[in-house]
Amino acid sequence: MVLSQIPDAETAAAGHVALDGRRMTVADVVALAEGDQAAPALDPAAVARVERSWLAAAQVAATGRVYGRSTGVGANRTLAVAAEDAEGHGLRLLRSHAGAVGDRVPARETRAMLAVRLNQLLAGGAGLRPDVVTALAEALRAGAYPVVHEYGAVGTGDLAALAQTGLALVGEHTWEGGPPPAPIGLGTGDALALISSNALTLGQAALALHELRGLLRATHAVAALSLLAVGGSLEAYAAPVHAARPHPGAVRSAAEMRRLLGVPDLPAPPSGSRIQDPYGFRCIPQIQGPALDAADALERVLETEFNAAAENPLISADGPGGPSAWHHGNFFAGHVALALDAFRLALLQTAQLSAARLSALADPGLTGLRPFLADGPSAGSGVMILEYAAGGALAELRTCATPATLGNAVLSRGVEEQASFASQAARLTLRAAPAYRQVLACELVTALRALRQHALLPDADRPVGQAYAAAAEVLSMDMADRPLTGDVAAAAALLDALGAL
Repeated sequence: MVLSQIPDAETAAAGHVALDGRRMTVADVVALAEGDQAAPALDPAAVARVERSWLAAAQVAATGRVYGRSTGVGANRTLAVAAEDAEGHGLRLLRSHAGAVGDRVPARETRAMLAVRLNQLLAGGAGLRPDVVTALAEALRAGAYPVVHEYGAVGTGDLAALAQTGLALVGEHTWEGGPPPAPIGLGTGDALALISSNALTLGQAALALHELRGLLRATHAVAALSLLAVGGSLEAYAAPVHAARPHPGAVRSAAEMRRLLGVPDLPAPPSGSRIQDPYGFRCIPQIQGPALDAADALERVLETEFNAAAENPLISADGPGGPSAWHHGNFFAGHVALALDAFRLALLQTAQLSAARLSALADPGLTGLRPFLADGPSAGSGVMILEYAAGGALAELRTCATPATLGNAVLSRGVEEQASFASQAARLTLRAAPAYRQVLACELVTALRALRQHALLPDADRPVGQAYAAAAEVLSMDMADRPLTGDVAAAAALLDALGAL
């Protein structure tokens, strides 16, 4: 396939994602990663930038020393590539760097990597041949992806995974998932230009953020059900409370709780004797809010990176002094790593609050029901085990929340004396999603059980009533002591739908 045969952004039909190197979003990455839902449509102006950058790189390399083109890489940056050796230098660089180890990266994450790298190349700073853009776009359209492995990066570029991708492009490495693009040739300067990116880390981070945003939305719906089950106060969500301390996430969280519950900005004070609730109900906006803000901050960082010409060296084709190469450190993923770490720490707080609500629902002093919402014989255990199950998932999430940026590495004979570990942060964020889902599912099973025992049926015209109806449809009414594994699994599968209410 040639570039002219790939749908461009001006004529793209439904099912295509327009790519121009400047406007890629998290949603775009997710759509392209799915493999069968969308295909890339390339902006002609961006394709023209790629070609100008390629020609400029050749011109600069012919007149001076350019890292990775006329020199080695890392600590070998001072070693020149001999003229008679130049033709094979790039291919040897790919072969030497394609040493990723560990488990294979799942197909969806690998396609996300291809999508991010394709869009970054369209920004026009890499200086590699347009054939690479053609091949990556063709692979995404066909659902093909290279086999890559998880370990080979420390947050200063996904060198090993992208080197494996480069070898796949030239026909020396395995493709799966669909018909691969025809092998292409890579010149001396194309190898480093291709692998100088954090595209795998960014793709994984985008997928994790997308899933966890949905779970954060579902958290409000589950918490609203729990609040009704304990007869909780609505005062904590009143608009004046959050106008007095207007952190954006907390304001949004309180407004979302009011929307789900169908109450006004100034809800009526509680009619019961309890003046205020435990933190699990009273502090939802103050703990959920920072997670919403952290998600927004991470999204801003990721979308900056998706659309960045961050390759080292940066090839400038249109500068005032003519074509030039700029050597720099934009491959260092410090912003990404720190934003991922902050997001996971915020998630941990919201998950801990969910576990606290689960425990509250098992407390007769708050619900007026039997301990652990038991039914039948007086010593029944009810949902007791769900506290343990949620606690186990919470422990996994706590492990995932450990900041990856606490680590450090000194590599390449001391030349690279710092590492962001953004790649590890992205994988930890992916791991956090299923653990968070299980904690929240345990709360949902417990909240529905409490509402049923109270014979409370939320208003079907309100979103919280729709959440109740959706959960009641898939969760058994059997309250006898029995294994609850299937109930939690059904609740976990329902959470994405609750997040869309």
